[in-house]
Amino acid sequence: MIEIDIRIERSSFRLESAFVAPGAGVTALFGRSGAGKTTIIQAVAGVVRPAAGRIVVDGETYFDLERGIDLPIEARRVGYVFQDSRLFPHFSVEKNLRYGERRARGTPFVGFAQVVDLLGIGHLLKRRPHTLSGGERQRVAIGRALLAQPRILLMDEPLAALDEARKLDILPYIERLRDEMRLPVFYVSHSIDEVLRLSDHVVALADGRQVAAGPVSEVMSRPDILPVVGRFDLGTILDCVVARHDPDYGLSTLSFAGGELRVPLVDVKPGAPMRARVRSRDVALALARPEDVSVTNRIPAQVSDIRRIEGPYTDVELAIGASCLHAMVTLESVERLRLAVGMEVWALVKSVAVDSRAASFSAADSPSAPA
Repeated sequence: MIEIDIRIERSSFRLESAFVAPGAGVTALFGRSGAGKTTIIQAVAGVVRPAAGRIVVDGETYFDLERGIDLPIEARRVGYVFQDSRLFPHFSVEKNLRYGERRARGTPFVGFAQVVDLLGIGHLLKRRPHTLSGGERQRVAIGRALLAQPRILLMDEPLAALDEARKLDILPYIERLRDEMRLPVFYVSHSIDEVLRLSDHVVALADGRQVAAGPVSEVMSRPDILPVVGRFDLGTILDCVVARHDPDYGLSTLSFAGGELRVPLVDVKPGAPMRARVRSRDVALALARPEDVSVTNRIPAQVSDIRRIEGPYTDVELAIGASCLHAMVTLESVERLRLAVGMEVWALVKSVAVDSRAASFSAADSPSAPA
């Protein structure tokens, strides 16, 4: 378990954050540039000293101002992966990895051969960093960090410098690391797609303020994270199971607590878990079941809350069995339809983004305006 409760003050910046993260798996630190994400992992690494608070990793106190504890960087056993790989250019890949080995402290939990296999870099060992692609360099950087036998792995937007194709190349390796290593990872990102694909726990930050922390499906479905994601990326995360496939139409059906969603065919066996993201702007509302429309997903729901967000927009929370969905509609639409809490409506889901441990793709249509 990781315990963070810190206050950091700089000349023009103040950060306050307090959360508990799992002792294994990926915790995403999510927010826009300047939110304080990197500052938190720098505090964990010992690069930045908090003005107050404490940091405890796997039962060991790294920092506690009241008790006078502030472990030096070299004693904290952290692995750090930067946006740029920061490999030694005059070393081969193997020598860069061996450098990580030489820095190892504590009881080894992973060996050289295992790391090379995990990251698929065996064919790169004799090459120099300048001959590698961006994704290959980042895989080597991750391997070097792992071979230092860290107690926690800190990843500071490791995909930010890569194009979309290279990101897709490296994501499966990070997933393998998450699934095969019993290691806590703090993953800094401003990409919703990366957060949903890689993490199960998220800390949402905005301008040095912790907005929310907890399971991804809960935090990323909350309308109060508007300052973090922006109004057009507000949405709902649904934990689903693949129910069945309809290859004749190229569609799959996902079931969730309260309903079903039809999405483009996914290459995952029935019964497999999937995570679906439905953006609020991709949900329209109707007072009666519409028949002559192209929208496939028409779901009966009940209005459970109506909140004004910003500009002309309103967040309408919908109860669907044990689940909820959010629709972003204009205030004018709310008044025209006379929407009220407790009202029965139909949610028309125009697009869905789907992710699973085995496959990830976007099934979103072209951007659509709020209904």
